[in-house]
Amino acid sequence: MMKAHGYAAYNPHTPLAPFSFDRRQPGSDDVLIKILYCGVCHSDIHQARDEWQGSTFPIVPGHEIIGKVLEVGSSVSRFKVGASVGVGCMVDSCGTCHDCQDHQEQFCNHTVFTYNSPDKITGTMTYGGYSDVIVVNQRFVLQIAEHLDLAAVAPLLCAGITTYSPLRHWQVGKGQKVGVVGLGGLGHMAVKFAHAFGAKVVLFTTSPSKIADAKRLGADEVVISKNSEELQKHQQSFDFILDTVAAQHNLDQYLALLKRDGTLCLVGVPDQPHPSPSVGNLIFKRRALAGSLIGGIRETQEMLDFCAEHNIVSDIELIDMADINHAFERMLKSDVKYRFVIDIQTLNQHSISGGQPASIPSAAELKAANAVG
Repeated sequence: MMKAHGYAAYNPHTPLAPFSFDRRQPGSDDVLIKILYCGVCHSDIHQARDEWQGSTFPIVPGHEIIGKVLEVGSSVSRFKVGASVGVGCMVDSCGTCHDCQDHQEQFCNHTVFTYNSPDKITGTMTYGGYSDVIVVNQRFVLQIAEHLDLAAVAPLLCAGITTYSPLRHWQVGKGQKVGVVGLGGLGHMAVKFAHAFGAKVVLFTTSPSKIADAKRLGADEVVISKNSEELQKHQQSFDFILDTVAAQHNLDQYLALLKRDGTLCLVGVPDQPHPSPSVGNLIFKRRALAGSLIGGIRETQEMLDFCAEHNIVSDIELIDMADINHAFERMLKSDVKYRFVIDIQTLNQHSISGGQPASIPSAAELKAANAVG
């Protein structure tokens, strides 16, 4: 085992703090990665605060990982030491089920997620990218173009693929009118992709202050979703709407905007269920209410290659590791344009100094302390 350092949530109620733990030694099919940057996803907050009621503590969040290869196993041929690579939301799956064989590993019943997920190899929980190193099977490591801003690439590993995949699945393209609900970490990527695919893009937001930014990112029009008159103008006119909002809200106002056979797709996961939509809104125009979960590894690489070709990256704010708790607070206020990314190279300096505890608790020490408490 090798020692790793990061920041962890020790329980749902206290700020993230420095944490040391063990990573497995790389096997023949593994890639050892020095983490350079890690994006901050809203699901990191959900899990750190146990809002989905499935968290196992301590949690080292982070599934938007960009780094450099430090070492490769004897069976690894696709990656070389020094290469820029990425790791997204998954680090393993069964590899044999229908979903895996169809390159849709995210739907495998035995997917191992990058953090807070039972690790089939070690028998412990996985720890994510708010840390300095990670060991990942080569099947779940992604190639990253060297000419892009690596920090701004990090959110593509979740926010990017989460929006790219449904737009591709529902074949969004030229001649279509597409709506995007919300202009946050997911929404700003959805606008960029839908625009790049040639669709007419309409952004729905509750914030008039986001109008200029939405148009800069590629929206052809912006609708203030609280304004019923603006919504009325777009009744029954959309081919597809991608709803990126991770908070409970009314879905009927967006279903009513769809044409016959249109689809409203949800990718935001709220901590409380949405109110049930009207059945009439679905059946009288044969509309569909659907969902989408990230994307498979093959499609994620396709997305990264598309971004490299078209120079698409996320709009980010780069932060020090020690600022993660403040970043969480700002995210809850929607005060970020449009994704925080942690500079992991700041981890060691802030873990040792800057008022942080001199002694970093290990996973074993924490487990023992929890058993006593």
